[in-house]
Amino acid sequence: MASDVDTAPLVGRAELVQTVRSALLGDVAQGQTAAVFLTGESGVGKTRLLGEIGARLRDQGALVLTGSCLDIGDASPLHPLLQALRRFDADLSAAQARTSSAVRGLLQMFADETGGPDGAGALLERVSRGLHLIAEGRPLVLILDDLQWVDRSTRQLLLYLLAGLGDLQLSVLAAVRAESLQGAHPLRRVLTELRRLRTVRVLDLSPLDRAGTEQLAAAVVGRALPPDAAEQVWQRSGGNPFVIEELARDLRDGRDGLSETLREIFLDRVDALPQHAHAVVHAVAAGVEPVQHWLLAEVLRLPEDELIDAARAAVAHRLLVGADDGYRLRHRLVAEVLAHELLPAERSGLHRRYAEALTAAPGELHQARLAHHWRLAGEPARALPAAVAAAQEAERLHGYAEAHRHWTAALHLAGDSGSLEVDRIELLGNAAEAAHHCGEHARALALLEELAAVQGGAPSCALHIRRARYLAAAGRSALAEEEYERALEAADCSPRDRAAAAARLAELLLHLGRYADAGERAREALALAENAEGSATEVVLASSALGFSDAFLEDPDAGLAVMRDALDTAERAGQPEDVACAYLHLAELLTGPLNILEEGVVVARRGAERVAELGLGRTWGTRLLAIAINGLFRVGQWAEAEKVVAVALRQRPSGADAVELLLARCRLSVGYGDIEAAGRDLDAVATLLAGGGARHVIPLLTLRSGLAMWEGRHDVARLAVQRGLTESRSDDVMILSALVWHGLRAEAEAHASRTVDVDPTAVRRLRDVAERMARTSAGAARPVRSVVEGFLALCAAEVSRLDGSDPELWATSVAEWDRRNHPYPAAYSRLRQAEALLARRSRVATAGKLLREAYRVAQGLGAVPLTSEIRELAGRARVSLEERDADGARAAASAEPVGDELAALTAREREVLALVAEGLTNKEIGQRLFISERTIGVHVSHIFDKLQVRTRVQASAIMLRNSRG
Repeated sequence: MASDVDTAPLVGRAELVQTVRSALLGDVAQGQTAAVFLTGESGVGKTRLLGEIGARLRDQGALVLTGSCLDIGDASPLHPLLQALRRFDADLSAAQARTSSAVRGLLQMFADETGGPDGAGALLERVSRGLHLIAEGRPLVLILDDLQWVDRSTRQLLLYLLAGLGDLQLSVLAAVRAESLQGAHPLRRVLTELRRLRTVRVLDLSPLDRAGTEQLAAAVVGRALPPDAAEQVWQRSGGNPFVIEELARDLRDGRDGLSETLREIFLDRVDALPQHAHAVVHAVAAGVEPVQHWLLAEVLRLPEDELIDAARAAVAHRLLVGADDGYRLRHRLVAEVLAHELLPAERSGLHRRYAEALTAAPGELHQARLAHHWRLAGEPARALPAAVAAAQEAERLHGYAEAHRHWTAALHLAGDSGSLEVDRIELLGNAAEAAHHCGEHARALALLEELAAVQGGAPSCALHIRRARYLAAAGRSALAEEEYERALEAADCSPRDRAAAAARLAELLLHLGRYADAGERAREALALAENAEGSATEVVLASSALGFSDAFLEDPDAGLAVMRDALDTAERAGQPEDVACAYLHLAELLTGPLNILEEGVVVARRGAERVAELGLGRTWGTRLLAIAINGLFRVGQWAEAEKVVAVALRQRPSGADAVELLLARCRLSVGYGDIEAAGRDLDAVATLLAGGGARHVIPLLTLRSGLAMWEGRHDVARLAVQRGLTESRSDDVMILSALVWHGLRAEAEAHASRTVDVDPTAVRRLRDVAERMARTSAGAARPVRSVVEGFLALCAAEVSRLDGSDPELWATSVAEWDRRNHPYPAAYSRLRQAEALLARRSRVATAGKLLREAYRVAQGLGAVPLTSEIRELAGRARVSLEERDADGARAAASAEPVGDELAALTAREREVLALVAEGLTNKEIGQRLFISERTIGVHVSHIFDKLQVRTRVQASAIMLRNSRG
């Protein structure tokens, strides 16, 4: 079943294509026959594969004949062969008169056949000789589509030729619709006979996997699908390529609902089923998958033998999939189609029988299923208790997304069953909390406002605390801080609530970079918790905040010990949010102020795995992965950081969680020089940061400044830094020092480019802020001081660029960043040191060495803008960026094994090159690796530079040569 519009790319079949090509030509000895029969359901891509493989076999020099069988009973004898010969003859040119004569002679032989006494055997022999003449010594490949409708004569011919009875080197490639081979279908016997031959293979063509589904849909739509749309296409299509293409076109063209094409196709397949199999499919479509066999028996009330036969027929027709745990629809679209085929009374009756069967079943009830079926049976009063029980069960197992869905269903059911006495306040509270935990922050706030309206009166202390928590998670930090203050001032605030408000406020202040305030609130919370029963959560939150504050401002070792103890306490208490919070702050401390990057990345990734187990992967898990990305960025493992970004994006975060991830991804994009992607992320962060604090705003403006400088817009970079300096409530001298460096660098770049005048007032203000940071950091913990000193070294060196760059100041910066194992600022400093030396026309050899070292690091990272600037300076100074001279390099190249050709590539670049060698475009590679097309372009550019090639063909040749080696 091929689509007749918009030819989409062949996805997920490269390995199969190679296997079939080898089976038909590569592994076949002279004079032998071979065959491959592709089986699979309708729409799985059999016809498309026949065309693709046929084209490639022609390219290899084979003579390919292509025909199709007809669905008209027992068609005219040898119809697909006759069709193939006529098509072949029509394509022959005048220069191929001899071949054309042989083809027409064979066609005439068919026309003259009288069915004489020598019978079918003689006809088959004459056909074999005719094909031998046409082939003229070339391998002959006969491709047959829709073989399930093959006529008797063609079946006999296949058996005759593939058994080697004809004097012909022949290969056969045929496609068979699997659901058609039921009962005593004659082709089943033919395939059984042919399977005994060593050179005959029967391959089942499976649906595409999740990645292949997304890739194909994206190719049809013309862009990567949003996660929700991709999930919907995957669930509805079951990986069937034809269905994927139809659904993707509907998305692309803005059509709602199900196309009539798909509806009719699936209805025809269901209608072709025997009566009881038809009922089985309808029942499974109405059930919650997997539908166990015992449950199906209770619902349909068929005798066991008849039920098994019916289920077997539905599976054989490729409508159901049977497994140990029950039956599933092969395509969820079948449920959508059949939903409109039953009368309302029939549907509700089916759901009632399901609900009654589940209620009567011994052992534990399936509450979620029970609620579903009672609701669709029109019994909200019986569905509501089951929905509440299902939500509670999901929360017990940390399934907060499922709990949110069940609590929401319970709210709807409570509204539908007007006569029921239900505690709507409790339902609203539970639904809001589940929404908060699963990352639906806007929904959580909306439910909370509805709860407040139902309660009436002045907001309670507990309501203020809850609203503050939800606001903070949504990224609205300023409003959250106000709510915590209101909670602490509320008259009805108990000691436990007061401790909770103080502890959570301390945690919020920590996220805002106000470490001194956070430490003060944390101490207050711990003092209040001493007099409050059951305050383990408050102790964990306050201890984490206090430990971070102390480690940053006073004693790193003592603060780190407090935070490790807080994590142990949280794990013992077992509250998911407490565990997540403790992991988060510990990872932040290690990768940030303490600069213990490798351990910090490990803690962040381990923490992300742990909180995912606790049901908080979308929220806290995303933040932890963002910390890991930042740590990997700093140590120069950018390719690994990209992989973590892809993992985190699958969580579909929102609110503050999305801000953390987008900022982390933007650092990579700015480093790579992917201006478009970085700009999109920064705009998204700016939109999400309503009421955000310095902890997010300053990095946002720092990145905006860095991006503007790579674009040559130094005045825009200056404005971003000036905006950042107005954020004065943060104690985080580390993020402030990075901002100040960007400000001074922007002035230095303006001076060097002469496109924008230097602003003396801005320079003076930035120098004042740098001096103030030096004084402030003098009292901070030693690791914090150390990082700030690195940025201050950069600041001092940038100032020197305004009046003759000082190579010694840049040498100091190189040493500072080498000592901290931060390769990117170290490479940048080497570039500037070399620039200063060359400007003074001194120590040219040293400058060349510095440029080569910087170039090696920048190339390894994939930092395109930095690499370009290094190349430009080296070109002006006529400095070679190669480690050895050209003759030495050639001599070494001749001595090195071929396998070393890829040694200069990073792991990510090798991944990209492998996909380039498969023939994928940058867009297709980006979809496969979950990164932008522009970033792929950056990687390809680096690959070309490192391999010293100019085309994709040349790069692919090197990849293939090394793969063989």
